[in-house]
Amino acid sequence: MPAKIDIIILSFAKDEKLKGLTDQTIDTLLKSEDPAEIEFNIIVIESNKSLKPYQYPGTTTMYPDVSFGYHKYMNIGIKASSADYVCLCNNDLIFHKGWAKAILTAMQNNPEMLSVSPYCANFHKKEGFDETGPPLEGYEGVLVGWCIFVKRKIFDTIGMLDEKLIFWYCDADYCNTIQKYHIKNYLIPASKVTHLGSESLKTVDPAEYQKLTQVPRAYYSYKWIHHSYLKYLAQTALLSLKVWFTKSNKN
Repeated sequence: MPAKIDIIILSFAKDEKLKGLTDQTIDTLLKSEDPAEIEFNIIVIESNKSLKPYQYPGTTTMYPDVSFGYHKYMNIGIKASSADYVCLCNNDLIFHKGWAKAILTAMQNNPEMLSVSPYCANFHKKEGFDETGPPLEGYEGVLVGWCIFVKRKIFDTIGMLDEKLIFWYCDADYCNTIQKYHIKNYLIPASKVTHLGSESLKTVDPAEYQKLTQVPRAYYSYKWIHHSYLKYLAQTALLSLKVWFTKSNKN
Protein backbone atom coordinates (compact mmCIF):
# COMPACT_ATOMS: atom_id res chain seq x y z
CA MET A 1 0.00 0.00 0.00
CA PRO A 2 1.36 3.46 -0.88
CA ALA A 3 1.87 6.04 1.84
CA LYS A 4 -0.91 8.64 1.71
CA ILE A 5 -0.29 12.38 1.98
CA ASP A 6 -2.91 15.12 1.96
CA ILE A 7 -1.67 18.16 0.06
CA ILE A 8 -3.57 21.40 0.76
CA ILE A 9 -2.86 24.12 -1.82
CA LEU A 10 -4.24 27.65 -1.57
CA SER A 11 -4.77 29.32 -4.95
CA PHE A 12 -5.98 32.70 -6.17
CA ALA A 13 -6.18 32.26 -9.95
CA LYS A 14 -7.49 35.74 -10.74
CA ASP A 15 -5.87 35.61 -14.20
CA GLU A 16 -4.35 33.05 -16.57
CA LYS A 17 -0.82 33.66 -15.30
CA LEU A 18 -1.76 32.83 -11.72
CA LYS A 19 -3.89 29.90 -12.82
CA GLY A 20 -0.84 28.62 -14.71
CA LEU A 21 1.18 28.94 -11.51
CA THR A 22 -1.27 26.65 -9.69
CA ASP A 23 -1.25 24.23 -12.65
CA GLN A 24 2.55 24.13 -12.52
CA THR A 25 2.58 23.44 -8.79
CA ILE A 26 0.16 20.54 -9.22
CA ASP A 27 1.97 19.17 -12.28
CA THR A 28 5.38 19.09 -10.59
CA LEU A 29 3.80 17.55 -7.50
CA LEU A 30 2.16 14.71 -9.45
CA LYS A 31 5.42 13.99 -11.27
CA SER A 32 7.57 14.08 -8.14
CA GLU A 33 6.83 10.62 -6.73
CA ASP A 34 5.92 7.12 -7.88
CA PRO A 35 2.16 6.77 -7.17
CA ALA A 36 2.74 3.10 -6.33
CA GLU A 37 4.83 4.28 -3.36
CA ILE A 38 3.29 7.62 -2.43
CA GLU A 39 -0.30 8.67 -3.09
CA PHE A 40 -1.16 12.36 -3.01
CA ASN A 41 -4.67 13.52 -2.14
CA ILE A 42 -4.55 17.07 -3.50
CA ILE A 43 -7.08 19.61 -2.28
CA VAL A 44 -6.99 23.03 -3.92
CA ILE A 45 -8.76 25.82 -2.07
CA GLU A 46 -9.47 28.35 -4.83
CA SER A 47 -10.26 31.98 -3.98
CA ASN A 48 -11.43 32.95 -7.47
CA LYS A 49 -15.10 31.95 -7.25
CA SER A 50 -15.68 32.75 -10.94
CA LEU A 51 -13.81 29.55 -11.86
CA LYS A 52 -16.39 27.37 -10.12
CA PRO A 53 -17.08 24.48 -10.79
CA TYR A 54 -13.68 24.02 -12.50
CA GLN A 55 -11.54 21.24 -11.01
CA TYR A 56 -7.77 21.36 -11.40
CA PRO A 57 -6.61 18.04 -12.92
CA GLY A 58 -5.79 15.41 -10.33
CA THR A 59 -7.33 17.39 -7.48
CA THR A 60 -10.44 18.10 -5.49
CA THR A 61 -10.96 21.82 -5.95
CA MET A 62 -13.00 23.65 -3.33
CA TYR A 63 -14.52 27.14 -3.49
CA PRO A 64 -15.24 28.31 0.10
CA ASP A 65 -18.29 30.51 0.61
CA VAL A 66 -16.49 32.49 3.33
CA SER A 67 -14.06 35.41 3.03
CA PHE A 68 -10.38 34.65 2.52
CA GLY A 69 -8.07 33.95 5.39
CA TYR A 70 -4.88 31.93 4.94
CA HIS A 71 -5.37 29.91 8.11
CA LYS A 72 -9.14 29.79 7.63
CA TYR A 73 -8.75 28.24 4.18
CA MET A 74 -6.00 25.87 5.34
CA ASN A 75 -8.30 24.68 8.13
CA ILE A 76 -11.00 23.93 5.55
CA GLY A 77 -8.56 21.70 3.68
CA ILE A 78 -7.31 20.02 6.85
CA LYS A 79 -10.86 19.22 7.98
CA ALA A 80 -11.77 17.91 4.51
CA SER A 81 -8.90 15.37 4.55
CA SER A 82 -7.88 12.45 6.73
CA ALA A 83 -4.40 11.08 5.90
CA ASP A 84 -1.79 10.74 8.65
CA TYR A 85 0.45 13.19 6.79
CA VAL A 86 -0.55 16.70 5.74
CA CYS A 87 1.35 19.27 3.69
CA LEU A 88 0.23 22.92 3.71
CA CYS A 89 1.28 24.66 0.49
CA ASN A 90 1.24 27.87 -1.49
CA ASN A 91 0.48 27.65 -5.20
CA ASP A 92 3.89 28.95 -6.31
CA LEU A 93 6.04 25.86 -5.73
CA ILE A 94 8.16 23.49 -7.76
CA PHE A 95 8.27 19.99 -6.26
CA HIS A 96 11.43 18.06 -7.10
CA LYS A 97 11.81 14.31 -7.49
CA GLY A 98 11.73 12.42 -4.21
CA TRP A 99 10.87 15.38 -1.99
CA ALA A 100 8.11 13.55 -0.10
CA LYS A 101 10.00 10.26 0.15
CA ALA A 102 12.91 12.10 1.78
CA ILE A 103 10.57 13.55 4.42
CA LEU A 104 8.84 10.23 5.12
CA THR A 105 12.24 8.55 5.49
CA ALA A 106 13.36 11.21 7.98
CA MET A 107 10.13 10.85 9.95
CA GLN A 108 10.46 7.08 10.03
CA ASN A 109 14.01 7.44 11.33
CA ASN A 110 12.82 9.85 14.02
CA PRO A 111 9.22 9.05 15.04
CA GLU A 112 9.10 12.18 17.21
CA MET A 113 9.25 14.42 14.12
CA LEU A 114 5.88 16.13 13.78
CA SER A 115 6.76 19.24 11.76
CA VAL A 116 9.30 19.61 8.95
CA SER A 117 10.33 22.02 6.20
CA PRO A 118 11.68 21.01 2.78
CA TYR A 119 14.83 22.67 1.40
CA CYS A 120 14.38 25.64 -0.94
CA ALA A 121 17.40 26.73 -2.99
CA ASN A 122 15.90 30.21 -3.36
CA PHE A 123 15.86 30.63 0.41
CA HIS A 124 17.82 28.09 2.45
CA LYS A 125 20.84 28.01 0.15
CA LYS A 126 21.14 31.81 0.31
CA GLU A 127 20.90 31.56 4.09
CA GLY A 128 23.90 29.21 4.11
CA PHE A 129 22.17 25.91 4.87
CA ASP A 130 23.91 22.82 3.47
CA GLU A 131 21.69 21.17 0.86
CA THR A 132 23.41 17.82 1.45
CA GLY A 133 23.36 17.87 5.24
CA PRO A 134 21.34 15.81 7.73
CA PRO A 135 18.00 16.96 9.19
CA LEU A 136 18.49 20.17 11.12
CA GLU A 137 16.37 21.28 14.05
CA GLY A 138 15.22 24.89 13.99
CA TYR A 139 12.40 27.40 13.93
CA GLU A 140 12.76 30.95 12.57
CA GLY A 141 14.98 31.01 9.51
CA VAL A 142 14.54 27.25 9.09
CA LEU A 143 10.77 26.84 8.98
CA VAL A 144 9.21 28.09 5.74
CA GLY A 145 5.56 29.11 5.64
CA TRP A 146 4.99 28.26 1.98
CA CYS A 147 5.38 24.51 2.55
CA ILE A 148 4.83 22.99 5.99
CA PHE A 149 4.73 19.18 6.26
CA VAL A 150 3.25 17.70 9.44
CA LYS A 151 1.86 14.57 10.97
CA ARG A 152 -1.87 15.10 11.39
CA LYS A 153 -1.70 14.27 15.07
CA ILE A 154 0.10 17.59 15.66
CA PHE A 155 -3.32 19.28 15.55
CA ASP A 156 -4.41 17.20 18.56
CA THR A 157 -1.82 19.19 20.51
CA ILE A 158 -1.77 22.66 18.94
CA GLY A 159 -5.40 22.81 17.80
CA MET A 160 -6.46 24.23 14.44
CA LEU A 161 -4.65 27.17 12.90
CA ASP A 162 -5.53 30.61 14.29
CA GLU A 163 -8.07 32.08 11.86
CA LYS A 164 -7.64 35.63 13.15
CA LEU A 165 -4.46 35.74 11.03
CA ILE A 166 -5.45 36.50 7.45
CA PHE A 167 -2.11 36.27 5.61
CA TRP A 168 1.12 37.79 6.93
CA TYR A 169 2.54 36.32 10.15
CA CYS A 170 0.81 32.97 9.67
CA ASP A 171 4.17 31.19 9.52
CA ALA A 172 5.48 33.13 12.54
CA ASP A 173 2.32 32.28 14.48
CA TYR A 174 2.69 28.58 13.63
CA CYS A 175 6.35 28.73 14.62
CA ASN A 176 5.56 30.30 18.00
CA THR A 177 2.70 27.88 18.57
CA ILE A 178 4.75 24.71 18.11
CA GLN A 179 7.47 26.16 20.33
CA LYS A 180 4.84 26.88 22.97
CA TYR A 181 3.95 23.18 22.96
CA HIS A 182 7.60 22.08 22.83
CA ILE A 183 7.27 20.58 19.36
CA LYS A 184 10.46 20.62 17.31
CA ASN A 185 10.64 21.58 13.65
CA TYR A 186 13.25 20.17 11.27
CA LEU A 187 14.72 21.19 7.94
CA ILE A 188 15.10 18.17 5.63
CA PRO A 189 17.82 19.12 3.08
CA ALA A 190 17.22 15.95 1.04
CA SER A 191 13.67 17.17 0.36
CA LYS A 192 13.76 19.84 -2.35
CA VAL A 193 10.80 22.18 -2.95
CA THR A 194 11.47 25.51 -4.67
CA HIS A 195 9.42 28.54 -3.71
CA LEU A 196 9.07 30.94 -6.64
CA GLY A 197 7.87 33.95 -4.64
CA SER A 198 4.63 35.53 -3.45
CA GLU A 199 3.20 36.02 -6.92
CA SER A 200 -0.45 36.35 -5.90
CA LEU A 201 0.28 39.07 -3.34
CA LYS A 202 1.96 41.18 -6.04
CA THR A 203 -1.37 41.48 -7.88
CA VAL A 204 -3.58 42.83 -5.08
CA ASP A 205 -4.61 46.48 -4.84
CA PRO A 206 -3.27 48.77 -2.05
CA ALA A 207 -6.36 48.40 0.14
CA GLU A 208 -6.27 44.61 0.00
CA TYR A 209 -2.51 44.68 0.61
CA GLN A 210 -3.08 46.63 3.84
CA LYS A 211 -5.71 44.12 4.92
CA LEU A 212 -3.48 41.10 4.19
CA THR A 213 -0.30 42.47 5.73
CA GLN A 214 -0.74 45.27 8.26
CA VAL A 215 -3.92 44.11 10.00
CA PRO A 216 -2.32 40.72 10.82
CA ARG A 217 0.72 42.59 12.16
CA ALA A 218 -1.44 44.29 14.79
CA TYR A 219 -3.01 41.00 15.90
CA TYR A 220 0.33 39.17 15.96
CA SER A 221 1.85 41.92 18.12
CA TYR A 222 -1.04 41.65 20.55
CA LYS A 223 -0.92 37.85 20.67
CA TRP A 224 2.82 37.18 20.87
CA ILE A 225 4.58 40.44 21.76
CA HIS A 226 1.88 41.10 24.36
CA HIS A 227 0.96 44.61 23.33
CA SER A 228 -2.10 45.78 25.25
CA TYR A 229 -5.55 44.87 24.03
CA LEU A 230 -6.48 48.56 23.80
CA LYS A 231 -3.42 49.20 21.61
CA TYR A 232 -4.44 46.27 19.42
CA LEU A 233 -7.97 47.67 19.02
CA ALA A 234 -6.60 51.14 18.23
CA GLN A 235 -4.17 49.78 15.63
CA THR A 236 -6.89 47.66 14.04
CA ALA A 237 -9.30 50.60 13.88
CA LEU A 238 -6.63 52.84 12.32
CA LEU A 239 -5.68 50.23 9.74
CA SER A 240 -9.34 49.58 8.88
CA LEU A 241 -9.77 53.31 8.35
CA LYS A 242 -6.73 53.34 6.03
CA VAL A 243 -8.19 50.44 4.05
CA TRP A 244 -11.53 52.23 3.73
CA PHE A 245 -9.83 55.50 2.72
CA THR A 246 -7.72 53.71 0.09
CA LYS A 247 -10.81 52.02 -1.38
CA SER A 248 -12.75 55.31 -1.36
CA ASN A 249 -10.01 57.13 -3.23
CA LYS A 250 -9.85 54.33 -5.78
CA ASN A 251 -13.59 54.57 -6.40
